[in-house]
Amino acid sequence: MVTEVKDGYVKSEFHNGITTIEFFHPQSNSLPAKILEELAHAIHGAGNDTDTKVIILRSAGDKTFCAGASFDELIAIKNEEQGLQFFSGFAHVINAMRTSPKFIIGRIHGKCVGGGVGLAAAVDYAIATEAAEIKLSELAMGIGPFVVGPAVERKIGGSAFSQLAIDAAMWRNAEWARRKGLFAEVHPHADGMDESIIRLSSLLAHSSPEAMAEMKKIFWKGTEHWDKLLIERAAISGKLILSGFARNAIEKFKTKS
Repeated sequence: MVTEVKDGYVKSEFHNGITTIEFFHPQSNSLPAKILEELAHAIHGAGNDTDTKVIILRSAGDKTFCAGASFDELIAIKNEEQGLQFFSGFAHVINAMRTSPKFIIGRIHGKCVGGGVGLAAAVDYAIATEAAEIKLSELAMGIGPFVVGPAVERKIGGSAFSQLAIDAAMWRNAEWARRKGLFAEVHPHADGMDESIIRLSSLLAHSSPEAMAEMKKIFWKGTEHWDKLLIERAAISGKLILSGFARNAIEKFKTKS
């Protein structure tokens, strides 16, 4: 399955019990609403597919893993309802990953910004390269990491999450992310990362689906209220993005990019 989105896409490929979901957008793998919708749909579909034993989430290219929200769509938001709808896209993706009965391995080959950090936090096992620096840039744009925050905090703890959220201009390197628990592994080069992903996904594809589903329930225990929580958080971002501060900040970001 391939869904084209203005030169971007979401596609799923199945092979030997492994479904690989790949997304791409020409603007540094940013996430417009349509790609968020298709990502959530693809993750939900793979999770409910009896032939799929494990899911790999990756993005295309060799530079940025995910630049987060689409600036073009952020600046186009005209009211709180549109803001809620856009940011709910991130909520739906995270909740699809959370509720999937299949383990999700993340292939994190490059920089993660904002929502990209949220994706890396919501996978069950993230394997990265040394190029995978991270930054939660939301405060610099006049909002905050409200929707992705619960996923990031769950994975790295409150202290590390607050450090990322407060210093929104500072990149943390992949080793920092590994030490804090965001990444399970960090490899010098993509070859080593891919070898590890092949090894682990093959192992999981031959493991008990029932046991893995029960393990996943345990790993995500205490997040049952996220269906409501993340939508509430989306409403906060949807309101703040309308402020003059946010509008000016986004225009400045767009000029730089």
